[in-house]
Amino acid sequence: MKTYSETGSNTTIRERLGLRPIINVSGTMTTLGASIIVPEAISAMAEIASQWVEMDDLQRAASAVVSRLTGGEAGFITACCASGITMAIAGAMTGTNLLAIERLPDDTEGLKSEVVIQLGHIVNYGAPIDQSIRVAGAKVIPAGTVSVTQDYHVREALNERTAAALYVVAHHTVQYGMLSLEEFCEICHAKGVPVIVDAASEYDLRSFLARGADIVVYSGHKFLSGPTSGIVTGRKDLVRAAYLQNRGVARAMKVGKESIAGTMAALEAWEKRDHAGIRRREEAALNLWKEALQGIPGIGAQIVPDPTANPLDRLQVFVRPESRFTAAGLASALAAGSPPVIVRNHEVERGHFFLDPCNLHPGEAEIVAEQLRAVLTAKDRPADAMKAARKDSAGALRWPD
Repeated sequence: MKTYSETGSNTTIRERLGLRPIINVSGTMTTLGASIIVPEAISAMAEIASQWVEMDDLQRAASAVVSRLTGGEAGFITACCASGITMAIAGAMTGTNLLAIERLPDDTEGLKSEVVIQLGHIVNYGAPIDQSIRVAGAKVIPAGTVSVTQDYHVREALNERTAAALYVVAHHTVQYGMLSLEEFCEICHAKGVPVIVDAASEYDLRSFLARGADIVVYSGHKFLSGPTSGIVTGRKDLVRAAYLQNRGVARAMKVGKESIAGTMAALEAWEKRDHAGIRRREEAALNLWKEALQGIPGIGAQIVPDPTANPLDRLQVFVRPESRFTAAGLASALAAGSPPVIVRNHEVERGHFFLDPCNLHPGEAEIVAEQLRAVLTAKDRPADAMKAARKDSAGALRWPD
């Protein structure tokens, strides 16, 4: 491969770096680059990149924007949602005690250091969420079982050592049998325990604080389409304590001025975004794909709502043996195509996957429809067309080879 400086200026950056020109119908996935950053954020990042700024003052400006958009008393920008969770938990442990902040994570003497979380919320989003708790130096206290959490499970888990409780809103969590946010907050607040909400992939920037949460952590790079970042918002005392973790465990999670400015711009662009127009374009893509799959033996498709009530739909594609594919095999064939189409494949062992329309460039919906029909109507099948879904970490272990 040619070096970066040897390549011509008329090639795309993916071509220059030897990267596949994928089409993302999986969603706002970190493993695929997080999001298509909106022009307003790109402009703000470029404008501030060459400037010196006082970072605390920049974060004060960010706090005003975050507060306006979320309804929180204060807020700040951090590296990502995972770091925001760690910072919020550490802040609940230390408050504004600067020496305690420096002592984390291994020295928690004299601090409340337990965090309660429903067992059905202990998910993996690329890393286990309980690790974000443990990085702060806190102890994870699971409440309930994987299929049901009762009120007494949480109530009895709370004690004088409890620093905070974490509530996770994500399609990864168990979607039944868990306590609602309102119930969870009521139980925790009765014992003076603050509730932190992980709302990384959520569209609604205001409801979780309104429903009782004390701190909410959002992703700045998913539906907001900003740079990779996290947004922490909520009660001023808790936000301040979380922000001060930049003097401690969060030093390794620091965010640059470019990401702060870009996230602020993405938030402000969110206020002006044509959300209804975006929904119409997404619906058109879903209907196009559903129509493309009609009449193909062994393939079914239905438009389904987002499981956490975000205002968007996806196409659920059912793959039966008559298609001469498994769901895993069809997902692999699409990913190996030209161009590669990456589907939302986290449930392929159940015989289906999803097509998500929220990250498409103009013209890509039509390419996806063509790829679907081409792969499914081809006379021959790839060797792994009927492969079973398996967990395989071998590829991760080969990096960077």
